[in-house]
Amino acid sequence: MLIVMKPGVTQSEIEHVLEKIKHLGFCTKILINSSQTSIDITDGKGSIDAAIFENLTGVAETVRPQNPYKLASSQTLRKKSVVLIGNERIGGDELTIIGGVCAVETREQVFNIAETVKKSGAKFFRGGAFKPRTSPYAFQGLGEEGLRILAEVRSHFNLHIVTEAMDNEQVELVEKYADIIQIGTRNMQNFSLLKRVGKSKLPILLKRGMSATLEEFLLAAEYIMAEGNENVILCERGIRTFSNHARNTLDLSIIPAVQKLSHLPIIVDPSHGTGKNFMVTPMAMASVAAGADGLLIEVHPSPENALSDGAQALYPEQFLELVKQVKVIHEVLSPVTV
Repeated sequence: MLIVMKPGVTQSEIEHVLEKIKHLGFCTKILINSSQTSIDITDGKGSIDAAIFENLTGVAETVRPQNPYKLASSQTLRKKSVVLIGNERIGGDELTIIGGVCAVETREQVFNIAETVKKSGAKFFRGGAFKPRTSPYAFQGLGEEGLRILAEVRSHFNLHIVTEAMDNEQVELVEKYADIIQIGTRNMQNFSLLKRVGKSKLPILLKRGMSATLEEFLLAAEYIMAEGNENVILCERGIRTFSNHARNTLDLSIIPAVQKLSHLPIIVDPSHGTGKNFMVTPMAMASVAAGADGLLIEVHPSPENALSDGAQALYPEQFLELVKQVKVIHEVLSPVTV
């Protein structure tokens, strides 16, 4: 059950409600979003009567979430969450562009693309230092050497770094170098890893599993949030279907579905979502038109020579053109302020 507090509630009023819940033998979690504060009643024995709290000073209402993902639910926080990374925001009215390379190959390659990403006006750079590959013989990434190169990119270009951690042991290492930890599609239901990053102080970019339902996707986010990390960014990256004209089927219908059921921001990765260079820009434009909070786009100076997923990477000039086009669409769709 959730106890939604009134705007302007005082700390003493919150403490009074917390003491009442504790006296009844239940645990709590405080949720704060913009001007709204809610108290989530979690573990405890037996049921609890909502009427006990409805007349307490500072309480606006009590809510029994209809969904199992109560922390990620829009019933919990009515206003859309915004994830802050330094002075940058993901969510709200912003359109976030995360550009970068599928895999960090060399310092020259990464700096080449970082210059393009910076030129586009984007504030985030994504690069893979650890690569989960279908084949054990494929390029697996440079590991910590790759993370050091990404840290150089942050310092030189003032770009925030997004990179993947594939297991619990890698999280601490990634925390030293990155600004956002990515959980890849293959690990969306690696519950041990989700719990570990739930204890991290860094925001988490959670990619949808390749066969995951919307509920499974949001419950994966719930695992992270239940450990105390509420800074979760969802990422649609395509699912497996019978279609064979693209690498995956990019499910843009999940954008309005997530926005109806959850307060978390959702971005789209049309690079992995299609696996084909010529599809990336049209699907990026469609993603923004559908209301996505941002895009994750792969770029490479020489896609034909890429060590990982070259077929879906854009050339630098294609990336710059994509950013121009999606910004126009976002501006057209943005609410008009008078």
